Formats: sequence, structure tokens, C-alpha cells
Amino acid sequence: MRLPAPDTWQYHALLGAAGMLVLGPLGGIAAAYMNLSLGFFVGGQVLAGILGSAVTAGYGAAGRHGANYIQTAAASVAGMGGMVVVIQAMGWMGMAQPPLWQLIGYMLCIGMYGVGVGMLYTPLLVDRMQLTFPSGLAVANILRALTDPVLLRRSIARLAGGMGLGALASVGATRIAWLGAIDLSASTFGAGMIVGARIGIAALVGGLAGWALTPYFVSIGWLAPGDPYRKITFLFALGMIMGAAAVDVLLLLGRAWKRARQQARGTSDASGHTPAMPQRWIVAWVVVWGLAVVAAGAAWFGQPVGYQLMAVGLVLIFALVNGISVGMVDQNPISSAFVLTVILMAAVGLREPHIGLIAATVLLVSTAEACDMQQDRSTGWRLGTNRMVQFGYQVAGIVAGAILAVLLARLFMDAYPVLRLDQTVLPADQQPARWTSAMTYKIVGALRSMTEDRPYQRLAVWIGVVVGLATEILRKAIFASACYRRFADRSRTGRACDFILDAVVLPSPYASSFGGFVNLPAAAWMAAGGVVASLAESRQLPASKDAALPEDMSTTSLIGGGLIAGDALVALGFGIAGLLAVVA
Repeated sequence: MRLPAPDTWQYHALLGAAGMLVLGPLGGIAAAYMNLSLGFFVGGQVLAGILGSAVTAGYGAAGRHGANYIQTAAASVAGMGGMVVVIQAMGWMGMAQPPLWQLIGYMLCIGMYGVGVGMLYTPLLVDRMQLTFPSGLAVANILRALTDPVLLRRSIARLAGGMGLGALASVGATRIAWLGAIDLSASTFGAGMIVGARIGIAALVGGLAGWALTPYFVSIGWLAPGDPYRKITFLFALGMIMGAAAVDVLLLLGRAWKRARQQARGTSDASGHTPAMPQRWIVAWVVVWGLAVVAAGAAWFGQPVGYQLMAVGLVLIFALVNGISVGMVDQNPISSAFVLTVILMAAVGLREPHIGLIAATVLLVSTAEACDMQQDRSTGWRLGTNRMVQFGYQVAGIVAGAILAVLLARLFMDAYPVLRLDQTVLPADQQPARWTSAMTYKIVGALRSMTEDRPYQRLAVWIGVVVGLATEILRKAIFASACYRRFADRSRTGRACDFILDAVVLPSPYASSFGGFVNLPAAAWMAAGGVVASLAESRQLPASKDAALPEDMSTTSLIGGGLIAGDALVALGFGIAGLLAVVA
């Protein structure tokens, strides 16, 4: 079959159909099933990237851009599909179901606002800070390898080997008891290989600090006996990221102020690739869709305008905070952002969970889509993909995803009435075994707690802000010192001291916060991956490096990306297989 010429309407119709009508719904169905049955889902970027490369293989190396457009649209559809938990939560809380068109319209407005905010922060997180975005790098490496015969020959063994190991580890963790007991996570290990030992060990330091402080938190009533430490440390972690981000944003704004006139007329982004969307267009997009979210909530759900405005404003904070987390350690704490939003709304006097659900839904969906889109654009930044065209595919994916999410929620809950049962009030012997709906459980549990204000939760956030702020200021002052740099660079002792200071004594708040969001084994796997990668690279001679590969396609990044891909593919496979078994 003859492929349509690039950049024609037929070309974009082919790519759009593949992303929005085939791969996106496939990922969306898997995401919906996984969220309803387990409480988490795997993004569709990896699967869509691999299959998208098959669609565009006939274009040669240039096919990487088309494959990136496909995975961008598919990821938007799949990400929205995972948001079925919001509609399930409405049912658990006894809310009357609004007409389908209103639900679709509300989800559409929120999704459009989210991608706009994601685009707003792209110049900061992707271009200026140049965060790693481990999954984004993994997808970029996959697309480069599968669409370029030269790169494919050079990298296929390392990429395929990583994918095979990731798949085996994922299957083994579900089939072999001792692997499950140690919480083996190939994707977390792979992310550690991409980000390195300094970040991986810093994440473990954060987790160990939370674990060590657990008895103290229990003694002061911040945790109940037997509670995991992350039930309170996620608040510290969010605060730490906000504190560190405040320092970086202020520094970047200061630099931007000095060259404001030159940048105001600039036409290219910092990567030197394709022109970025004019900043005033992004601001206009965010304002228009933000107002649409407020209006839709007030008109269709009877929401107080004040709480809707509060939710829209908080998205601007959490899209940045969570985006940094995704860029650093591949973790998007969207449920943490949701819970903190509920805490803040309770602090200003809200005691009605129904209002809190509709408002906090803005945080859940918008932050998820904003961070997802930042990750997609980090892939595009590495590939040199046209950012404006990619944004168009993201928008189209949100339209299809909003429709799919609402239809899937109705389909699943009509087919399986057990999904409508509020598990937060069911006794232990009546809890469903197959449909655990852990994310919905967390959402509804947080909303029901609004009737009781807990000031210590806000205190935990403020402590985190102070720690993050102080740590980042000290890091900036020490590591920028010429005297310190001479000490760190001139001897083995200096380099060792620099490593210990950077990873253990004064770790980056962005990295150490990861340990506050996850259980200790997950932080340990991140650290293990980082240590293995750093040891491997320290023993690799310069002459042994492959000059034909781009600098960010190192052996460790290819294997790490393969581990993420293999783990994600198996998780999606389990999700689809489980859905088919239920249907059958």
C-alpha cells in the first residue's frame, strides 16, 4: 500500500485514525479496567510508540515524527480513559448521574485546560530545566531505533534485551512468590538506570527518612499503628517539591526578566528545533478553558464558583510540582494532589463532599493530562518533532478520550453492578475480590474525611515547603561555589565527598521526595537501578562508546528504557487479558 505524502491531510488522517480510533481506545480500555479492578493504570505511550512505528516504518528515519504523533494522540485518549474512577466515585457517593453530554463536556473542558497548562510549562520544564522524563526518553529511544535502520542495528540488542528482562521480571513478580515478596519493579529499576545513582540514592534516602520517622508519627497521632509512612510523608514530599520549585522558578524568572524584550519576539525554542507556540496564545488557551471549566461546573453541577476557581488555580501549582516529579523520577502523584486539594478546601470551610468531588476532579484530570503532555513533549524535543502539530494531536486525543471515558464508565458499571457499591462502607467480608477500585476508594475516603479538619496535615505541607526551600538554597549556594568546585573536581576524595553531599547529606528535594510518595521497596529499586547504571558507565571506556548513537541513547538508557517498556507491555497485556476473561 502506498503511504500518503508527509504533511498532507491524508497523512494526518492516517496517523490520527491510528492513534485515536485504534491504539488510543485499546490503551483506554486497558487503563479503565486496571483502574477499576486494581486502582492504577499504565500509560499507553510505550505500546502506541511501538505499534505507531510499524505504521510509519515506510517513511524511514522521518517516520519517527509520525509515530510520535500517533503515540501522542493515543496517550491522550488512554489517559482520559483511566479517569473513569471519577464517574465511579460519583456513584459511590450517591450523586445523581447527569446527562452523558454534560459529563463529556465537563471532562472535555478539564482535559483541554490540562493540556494547555502542560504546554504553558513546557518551555520551563523541557526546554530550560531539561528534565530527564525517563518514560519520555524511553519512548524517544524506541521511536528512533525502530524507524532508523542504522540506529536499529546499533541499539536493537540492548533495547530488546531490556524489554525481555522487563517482561520476565513483570511476569515473575506475579507468578513467583519471593519476587512478589520483594516488590520487584522492572520499570522502577529501569527509571533508576536512566536517572543515575545520585537521584536514585536520594530517593532511597527520602524513603528511609519516612520509615525511620514512622514511630514518631504514630506517637504524635499523625499515623495510626500499622499505617504506611507514605500516608503522611506524601504531604511533606509535595511541600518539598513546592519549596524547591519556588527557588528555581524565581531564578528563571529573574533571568527571563533580563532578556524579556529579546524573548518576546523570539520564534524558536531553546532546543533549536521547531518554533514553539507563542506564549500569549498559550495563556489565552489556558484562560478560556479555565473559565469553561468554572462555567461548566457551575451550570451543570451547581458548583459554587469560588471552589471551582480555587481548583483551577491549584492546577497551575500542581501541574508544575507534579511535572517536576515526572521529569525527575517518572512519578506523577496525581492522587496526592487530589487529596491535598481536598485538605485545602476543608481548611477554607468546605464540608460537603459532593462539591469537593466535582472541584477536585479538575485537579485529578488536568494534572494527569498536563504531566502526560509534558512527557510527550519531552519525547518530541529529543526527536525534533514539530511542537505545534504535536499539540494538535494532543487536543484531538482529548476530544476522543473525553467521550471514551464517559462511555467506558457507563459500560463497565452497567455490565458489573458491583462497581456501583461504595466499598468504603462495606464490611470486610463483602468487599469484592475482583474489582478492588483502590483509586476510587482513596478518592471517596478523602472526600468523606472533609467533615473533620486536620490542621496537622497542612502543617506537614508547610514543613515540607520550608525543608525544600532551605535545601535548594543551600544546594545552589554550595554547588555554585568556585572553591567547592575545585575541591570536588581535583581529587578522588573530592569527587566522593561531592557524591555523598549531593545524594545523601543534601539530596535534591525533587529526587528525595520520591521516597515520600512510594513504599520503601520502590525507592530501593530506583536506587539499585541508579547504582548499577552509574557503575556500568564509570567502567565504560570512552573508546567503547558508540559514536553512531545520539548522546542520550547510552547503553544504560537503552536497557533502562527497555525495562520500562517490557514492564508496561506486560501490565497492559494483563489488563486486556483480565478484561477479556471478565467479559467471557
